[in-house]
Amino acid sequence: MSMKKHIPNTITCCNLISGCIATSFAFGGNPEMALLWIIIGATFDFFDGMSARLLHVSSPIGKELDSLADDVTFGVAPATIVFSHLQVMEYPEFLEPMRPWLPYAAFIIAAFSALRLAKFNLDERQTTSFIGIPTPANALFWGSLVVFNPAWLTNLSWSVYLVLALILITSYLLVCEMPLFALKFKQWSFKGNEVKYGFAGFAVAILALSVADEGARGFLQGWWIIILMYVLLSAILFMRKK
Repeated sequence: MSMKKHIPNTITCCNLISGCIATSFAFGGNPEMALLWIIIGATFDFFDGMSARLLHVSSPIGKELDSLADDVTFGVAPATIVFSHLQVMEYPEFLEPMRPWLPYAAFIIAAFSALRLAKFNLDERQTTSFIGIPTPANALFWGSLVVFNPAWLTNLSWSVYLVLALILITSYLLVCEMPLFALKFKQWSFKGNEVKYGFAGFAVAILALSVADEGARGFLQGWWIIILMYVLLSAILFMRKK
């Protein structure tokens, strides 16, 4: 029996395990390590599809396994990061009785991530671009936002309203019909790829500045800015085409 057909699924399982580890760290109140394992999972997610194409061993079971792994790593893990954060945030006095229950709203992210992945498997329009924000991008946004931990996210009594609103907004973005560009190149010339090269340069600059300011921890902090710009730029391009 050829072993090469098992390589992509093995890599996918590594993604799934990374998501489980990330979730464990998130429940333990360690968003930095949780985000690091989400990024490790994203790396495995990149290489499982590539290896399947290179080895010509794509299979229906691999596609289903990939979606399952992605929902754990990019749905459940970031939802758990937000869940843990909602448990320790400042609440307005009248919302304090809801503290034991409101954090569970974070798992809406996991549910909509599963819906997004199911739609992606059936949608043949997303070969060179995305429709709705990809689950890895959403996971990076939430993980890095909590790790960055701006004062308005934690210390203000109304921050809980903002987090709950962001849960609903990002969940909608996962399944909406807004097209978002993908960093997939049919050819490498600058002409025709201006937006992709410009965005890639912006992302590298943000990460470089974050690392220069905060060291290795800065690599985990800058992603929410990159994802926010990605969504805003895609929205602008979408509105121009309408």
